[in-house]
Amino acid sequence: MEQLTDLKAILHSKRANIYYLEKCRVMQKDGRVLYLTEAKDQNYYWNIPIANTTVILLGTGTSLTQAAMRMLASAGVLVGFCGGGSSPLFAGSEIEWLTPQSEYRPTEYVQAWLKFWFDDSKRLAVAKAFQDARISYLKATWSKDRDLKAVNFLIDDFEIDSALNSYTEQIQTAQKVGDLLQREAVLTKQLYRYAAKVTKLNDFVRERENSDLANGFLNHGNYLAYGLAATTLWVLGIPHGFAVMHGKTRRGALVFDIADLIKDAIVLPWAFISAKEKATEQEFRQQILQKFTEHRALDFMFDQVKQQALRDD
Repeated sequence: MEQLTDLKAILHSKRANIYYLEKCRVMQKDGRVLYLTEAKDQNYYWNIPIANTTVILLGTGTSLTQAAMRMLASAGVLVGFCGGGSSPLFAGSEIEWLTPQSEYRPTEYVQAWLKFWFDDSKRLAVAKAFQDARISYLKATWSKDRDLKAVNFLIDDFEIDSALNSYTEQIQTAQKVGDLLQREAVLTKQLYRYAAKVTKLNDFVRERENSDLANGFLNHGNYLAYGLAATTLWVLGIPHGFAVMHGKTRRGALVFDIADLIKDAIVLPWAFISAKEKATEQEFRQQILQKFTEHRALDFMFDQVKQQALRDD
């Protein structure tokens, strides 16, 4: 049996696993957390290595026992309820995260965050820093990912290069968060247009409720990114409500801010590539999780949040 004191030995930023489960029962058995699937003739049990897991998303047809939740909490695993295929968002607003309860998380980051958060100009400066980091991460990821280059996602393409450079300049001239949000929306449309052109999905229109593969994969991948962001903030002890870009009155808004650091670089291109290849949900999820690990997405989130929390100005 795994000792409870050992369950947090692996840092969250180094953990390898995110699970999306549906039509199963998550339970504790013999000191382990398992999920049970029922077949026609017999039941199958599958082990979840909770000490090496950051997030578990529970989709349709799932249940969770109290004993399993106790062990998940002991290991610091975030548990989220969501719709089928990890979308739409639970209750139509956001994934409802069950965060492990701990009074011993670090206090330095939340205290440092609150020092700047009530100052509009400092909050804007952090929002700009996140956007700069987002663009830098996208450039670094696309420039070294051979799989993306193989399907013509090229960072030095004139269209994408000019869009990123233009947005980088606009970040610096933004006078308020609303300006950043407007310019970000323009960049996102440019990235969608570029990805649709590269993958020859020319009839693509971004609509969260659309049932086409590209929109479904974008939703799915985004929610996986939200899981990483929620994990980052929970481990560092920063409440989700203290956003720097998304609405200050929106629950969980800081989760969306942090997820944006890596969504364009990883989720966006692979959603379109997987749609072109007519991949299954499971194939897409495996691809995204592999790329999160390959490009150290969770490490990057931790580094950026720590850096902005402890900034000097």
